Amino acid sequence: MPARASAQDGTHPRPQLLRDAWSDLSGTWQFAHDDERAGLAQRWHAQRDLADRTVFDRDITVPYPPEAPLSGVGDPGPHPVLWYRRGLRLADAGGPEAVRALRERGSRLLLRFGAVDYRARAWLDGALLGGHEGGQTPWSVDVTDVLDPAEDPGTEHVLVVRAEDDPRDVTQPRGKQDWQDVPHDIWYLRTSGIWQPVWLEVVPALAVEHLAWTPDVPGAAVGCEVTLTAAPREPVRVTVRLDLDGVVLAEQTARVGEQRARLVIGVPALENGQGEQQLLWSPDHPRLVDARVVLTSGDGGTGVAAGGEVLDDVTSYLGLRTAGAGRGAFLLNGRPCYLRSVLAQNYWPTSHLAAPSAAALRREVELVKELGFNAVRVHQKAEDPRFLHWCDRLGVLVWGETANAYAFSPEAVRRLTTEWMDLVRRDASHPSVVTWVPINESWGVQHIATHPAQQSYATGLAALTRALDPSRPVVSNDGWEHTDSDLWTVHDYAERGEALREAYGSREAVAQLLAGGEPAGRVLRLPGGAERGQPVVLTEFGGVRFMPVLGGEEPEADAEPGQAGVATWGYSTASDARDFEARLRDLLDAVRASPVLAGFCYTQLTDTLQEANGLLDAERRPKLPVEVLRDVVTGPGPRRPG
Repeated sequence: MPARASAQDGTHPRPQLLRDAWSDLSGTWQFAHDDERAGLAQRWHAQRDLADRTVFDRDITVPYPPEAPLSGVGDPGPHPVLWYRRGLRLADAGGPEAVRALRERGSRLLLRFGAVDYRARAWLDGALLGGHEGGQTPWSVDVTDVLDPAEDPGTEHVLVVRAEDDPRDVTQPRGKQDWQDVPHDIWYLRTSGIWQPVWLEVVPALAVEHLAWTPDVPGAAVGCEVTLTAAPREPVRVTVRLDLDGVVLAEQTARVGEQRARLVIGVPALENGQGEQQLLWSPDHPRLVDARVVLTSGDGGTGVAAGGEVLDDVTSYLGLRTAGAGRGAFLLNGRPCYLRSVLAQNYWPTSHLAAPSAAALRREVELVKELGFNAVRVHQKAEDPRFLHWCDRLGVLVWGETANAYAFSPEAVRRLTTEWMDLVRRDASHPSVVTWVPINESWGVQHIATHPAQQSYATGLAALTRALDPSRPVVSNDGWEHTDSDLWTVHDYAERGEALREAYGSREAVAQLLAGGEPAGRVLRLPGGAERGQPVVLTEFGGVRFMPVLGGEEPEADAEPGQAGVATWGYSTASDARDFEARLRDLLDAVRASPVLAGFCYTQLTDTLQEANGLLDAERRPKLPVEVLRDVVTGPGPRRPG
């Protein structure tokens, strides 16, 4: 049986579905740019001589994008087509036991990709394995039938991956990746190609492919949707056992004859109010329930220890909690939870949108906690699931967001909608994810105020999200021009606290804002945006620019605005550390003093390229002592839960 999922080391690319038999393919691959888009016609995918470097003339370190220094390429482009190549052996599948499973038990060998931006295809020994579209979503291909399980495990095969990421195509969901050659304003260098882990996994012939957990706290139950790799030829049994710190909470077995099955597992401990409080997940008490899912042949009894052949055995975890909005507040577990959130770009100087390491993802979450925030909004990016694992485990609320396109067209609608559905499916079981945000600041729907089709798109995305997951609030368009949102969210980069007190310091002022206010010149709520007592959250504000001398390094000076890699951007500027602290306190105190706001999201956690408005610099060094920043974030103001 795999290890307890809640106690893993944070390196597994799918932290909520663990098996022992997997192997990381990170490291050196061969690489080539294909600016002329000639590779397909010239059959680069069929070139099997790894010693021939005529085409694949560079090396790259996967999973870092070629634009980033850590990749070893460090060429910011633009390059629309990228090719990768490496040798692949049965021995890479994970050792003798994995090879034995392939040979003797009919197991399958899957090649999995965490994310490849934007469109990709993979070949093994010239045979097409499959492909995928969507730069933030996972995909996999089965390589078993291209291999001979009886061959020498050291026999080398050739894996080739082609990635296409057109830097000029503004119908692609690209978030803050710039479509211009040099980053301008608030946009960044691109992250193309493979940018999340690539790994091999040995799975049984009939296996668990996906798990979806839906806690029903009022109903004292947990829903578990199990998706198998195929429909079983004969009915099988699925047994789910839940435990907390080794104490069994519930166990249930169901007979399954289809590819997808849903179990509703009663949790008696939730029926006791006092017991419930010992089980619920929250930022203060991030309790995770471990789950074991065992698939057995249909001739056994019930329970994980019952008879029948074990076909698959995986571990997972979940959190018991509810998320909602009501009574003018964001509600966690039915109670008001004041959101102290920070905007995070999760962009690193050496690796761009890819994390420099699994440890860096954990450290990012730890920094959020250390600074006194209880929530994070990863901006215009769907982050690596390993980041969400640490949010689950350490207790940080997450706003589930995605990268937006910049154009509005049927193709842009198709692309974002497809990717968004895959992301909701990927992340819906993480207890830390408490809100969905498919659109930000009318990106891709620039004329939503007057364009009925764009209004329908935003409204439709919100409705689709609720159809996929009715358990969380949805924000149709974060910042302004809301159509159908469960939270009214506002972006306001006032330079002084006085302006924020005037705008949010009374119920009358906020009511006036909702009735027709125009943050950043945009109406907050469009006609048809139903009023149902939604709480109001200030989801972007602050952005104070400050460039101290850290570690003996002088800040850049006299730079042109927008120059790549030079910190020049901010909504206001602090002259020194004392002024920086005073400005932060002025803004944060004003926001916390509001009797109406249900929370805030400060911009931003770290400096990013030309943006110098972080609480930390780009190397994650605090610009003021951590204890000072924490006091600023959590300091004086109304006492609120959360």
